[in-house]
Amino acid sequence: MTKEFDYDYLVIGGGSGGIASANRAAMHGARVALIEEDALGGTCVNLGCVPKKVMWHVAEMIESMELYGNDYGIEFKEDPIFHYKKMRENRKQYISYLHTVYKRGLDSNDVTHIEGRATFVDDATVEVNNKKITAEHILIATGGQPKRLDIPGGEFGIVSDDVFYLEELPKSIAIIGGGYISVEMSGILNAFGVETHMFVRKPTPLYNFDSIICEGYQALTEGSGQQIHVDKTIVSVEEKNEHSYVLHFEDGTTHETEEILWATGRTPNTNNLNIEATGVNLYPGGYVEVDKYQNTTAKNIYSIGDVTGRAELTPVAIAAGRALSERLFNGKTEEHFDYKHIPTVIFTHPPIGTVGMTEKQAKEEYPEDKVKIYKSTFTSMHSSITENRQKAYMKLVCVGENEKVVGLHGIGKGMDEMLQGFSVAIQMGATKKDFDRTVAIHPTAAEEFVTMR
Repeated sequence: MTKEFDYDYLVIGGGSGGIASANRAAMHGARVALIEEDALGGTCVNLGCVPKKVMWHVAEMIESMELYGNDYGIEFKEDPIFHYKKMRENRKQYISYLHTVYKRGLDSNDVTHIEGRATFVDDATVEVNNKKITAEHILIATGGQPKRLDIPGGEFGIVSDDVFYLEELPKSIAIIGGGYISVEMSGILNAFGVETHMFVRKPTPLYNFDSIICEGYQALTEGSGQQIHVDKTIVSVEEKNEHSYVLHFEDGTTHETEEILWATGRTPNTNNLNIEATGVNLYPGGYVEVDKYQNTTAKNIYSIGDVTGRAELTPVAIAAGRALSERLFNGKTEEHFDYKHIPTVIFTHPPIGTVGMTEKQAKEEYPEDKVKIYKSTFTSMHSSITENRQKAYMKLVCVGENEKVVGLHGIGKGMDEMLQGFSVAIQMGATKKDFDRTVAIHPTAAEEFVTMR
């Protein structure tokens, strides 16, 4: 580290990954600045996981009362009333509080927080607020944003960011897409009383997930009020009048709705960085090319998080950012983030949890006779005495003579919270025998993973 630069480390992007990397570098004595043009926290805190999880909790409470309250002997003198605006205001206050937490963290580590938009001048210089700043090391952690389909009428409707700014809920909504954003928002809005239709161009939502996830999700959403339309390719949108759109599909069918939510993927935030002034290479689509150490193709420029297109999850960006700072500023020259066995939860109703290989992936990588699958489908106890009995679906994917567990998948009540511990076991190389010799905790849904035969 040398004084010829303004900073030792300059982080472009104040999302969770950028903040984590900046703080860790500063803890090791680096002179650090972080540039962010919007609110601290990035997509996750402001327009993603955190506000979405608040809405998910509300939806879960509403559904639990409606589905199970009566059979549990709970009498409501009056129907519960959901005050959307009150929830929205409380959620907003919580997000504002998180902004102060992030700012305090940066301040406590003497990280300089610069509000503004950064653009590259060269490999060691950026310009922000009409001022040039130099740094020995620069991190690109600018994240991504939702994208719309490039079709006639694709400008109508909203994207996932806009959901959190809705002042009123629509009466009906058409959600375009079959990925995690689509299924999460479909479940939440349906629970809030919005007539919800999901349109998926694949044969099933969550098409790239394990077969038991697809099977379980479709079974559990039947009768929930969510309308799922598969093998539907949208070709255009017509604005009928204010708050009324007509969707046109490739098969000649149409659908009318008050609102449209485009859940059709995300795109990296690299367009306005003047990145061509550097030696940083971008993949088709705008994602930053990095190696396993998060190095870009330009010396001393690095990248983490959604802008790289690799495992677009907040904890992944945080872990990769911290590992990078350990390597650059704490002498751990081989430190890097391992992208294997990343646990993922999708907050559907009930939630989905998955880690490791799908059955299909295992059979593609290993001889089929070396792959052993264990499955369990059962009625979750939380609904066992009710009329609306809800099943859970679970699977273990094992390989080799010792049946090493390389994949674990499930959808059911509590799957979000139970996944973390099992992910530790899989990360450590646990086998089916290790699962079998672990005493089951009864009565829980998690015990199914250690009692499968």
